[in-house]
Amino acid sequence: MHNRTSQAKEMKIVQSALEMLGIVLLRFKLLPRIWAAALIAVNLASLFFVDTLYGQVALAAVVSGLIIMVILYSRSGFTRLLGIGHIFWIPMIYWLITEMPFNDGRAYLAEWLWCLIVVNTISLVIDAIDVTRYLLGESDPHYSWE
Repeated sequence: MHNRTSQAKEMKIVQSALEMLGIVLLRFKLLPRIWAAALIAVNLASLFFVDTLYGQVALAAVVSGLIIMVILYSRSGFTRLLGIGHIFWIPMIYWLITEMPFNDGRAYLAEWLWCLIVVNTISLVIDAIDVTRYLLGESDPHYSWE
């Protein structure tokens, strides 16, 4: 019985993650969809640099944030509060700026890191606005998979 319960929970987590991705890539209006796809691509590029500490930190920030966002989504839907999942980017960006490699010989590492810093900082500004709007009363889900 316990095994079925844990499997059902795992399936709910996977379903929630896929619904969120579907909403972002299929339900958003065109410009936000393009922005979200670029944001996802820049952050997933951490997989190309996972053999570096920079790639590992970026991937950890993405996975940690995704866990928070999936939990929030499964409880309240696609609300403006989901932006709180990017909270891990704040210390990551600070660390990246202070520890930026200038010439370590790795092709495209510094370019990707600067792109990551810029894109994620812009996203954090958007997230701050969204979370503030949520706290001010805009708490209804504004996108749905159904």
